[in-house]
Amino acid sequence: MSSSLFDSEESSAPLAARMRPSSVEEFAGQTHLLHQGSPLQQLLQSDWSTQRNSLILWGPPGTGKTTLAQLIASSGGAKFVELSAVTAGVKDVREIVEAARVNKVSFAIHTVLFVDEVHRFSKTQQDALLPGVENGWVTLVAATTENPSFSIISALLSRTLLVTLTALSPEAIAEILHNALTMSKGLDNALTLPDEVRDVIIRLAGGDARRALTLLEASANTAVANKELSISLSHVALASENHLVRYDRSGDQHYDVISAFIKSVRGSDVDASLHYLARMIEAGEDPRFIARRLVVLASEDIGLADNSLLPLAVSAADTVALIGMPEARIALAQATISLALAPKSNTAYLAIASAIADIQAGDIGEVPAHLRDGHYAGSGDLGHGVGYVYPHDVLGGVAEQNYLPDPLRNRRYYAPGQHGKENQLGIIFKKIRELLGRD
Repeated sequence: MSSSLFDSEESSAPLAARMRPSSVEEFAGQTHLLHQGSPLQQLLQSDWSTQRNSLILWGPPGTGKTTLAQLIASSGGAKFVELSAVTAGVKDVREIVEAARVNKVSFAIHTVLFVDEVHRFSKTQQDALLPGVENGWVTLVAATTENPSFSIISALLSRTLLVTLTALSPEAIAEILHNALTMSKGLDNALTLPDEVRDVIIRLAGGDARRALTLLEASANTAVANKELSISLSHVALASENHLVRYDRSGDQHYDVISAFIKSVRGSDVDASLHYLARMIEAGEDPRFIARRLVVLASEDIGLADNSLLPLAVSAADTVALIGMPEARIALAQATISLALAPKSNTAYLAIASAIADIQAGDIGEVPAHLRDGHYAGSGDLGHGVGYVYPHDVLGGVAEQNYLPDPLRNRRYYAPGQHGKENQLGIIFKKIRELLGRD
């Protein structure tokens, strides 16, 4: 074996560039966009005899935005022009639009204009795109990692089709890694990648195909430099400058650390919570996974003791989706600290579990007649809605009437806790039950 996997002239490009799909069949992920009959699938298959919609591709890095743009262009043999919003100015945009107009009018040559990071364009630069898009001189495919509602002018949004890409699933990343390992344009089976090492790369990639391939390539070169035929965790650690924080091969550490994180937040130990959060971040854990666990914690363990913390946890998850790592680590830390310090209550969790248990056991009963829909003809003859007391007409706003089915008339699912704001909810709950005649 040579000292490098990439000595040949044809393999001198980075692995991520070599593995860019040349057809829709090679494209992994985004199945929600590429199903039969979808707008994007139609664009990729139709010819250029009819005008195609301009697109804004919104999604995280490494999810296929540039690849889709190139596939759209190549599917009909159009001229593909790429423009970076970081370096291009208004003059560049106008020159490309004018050239596209001449090509279409004079030579029937269609132009696909791909603008990367279009959110970096100023309003003036975006305005310069409008004539080309409106007149069909160019089919604009603009890529952005930021919400187009806030970063793209309304005039451009109204003339384009918004396509939302999601971070690639672990299964899609696994498929991409397999292709890179086995295909001739990739590593051509020169090295093996054990499943446990592949899983670590998938976690470190965080749904980003480019990051996964870059890490695979660097790890492969490290293995070759050490004259080894299999990529190991140590190769990945060296390549990523990441010690992987002892996420072991079987994945037990993955579950142990998240379990310790949840129990530390539930136990109100801020320092331990931050320790396990840091371990997950440094190990390359998917930040969306961490954010989802915080949302669950806010409902399950803080709950009614402080209702304001569920929106806070959701906001942290939104921040992860909006700006990504590493900046989103601050929002995750903010949510973690807030949840750890908050009063705790699991009464909402216990209440819905108890209600579901009754349903599953068949304790359902009939909806009381006075609560049934009484708006259709003949419903009154059946007694539907008869005797219902409108709470707004009663002093105090709570009418003494039965709401539960008769077999469950005295059932009680919710038992207020004593911590935080729920203590006050308990007082209100007791008074309402009295007014309903249930105590």
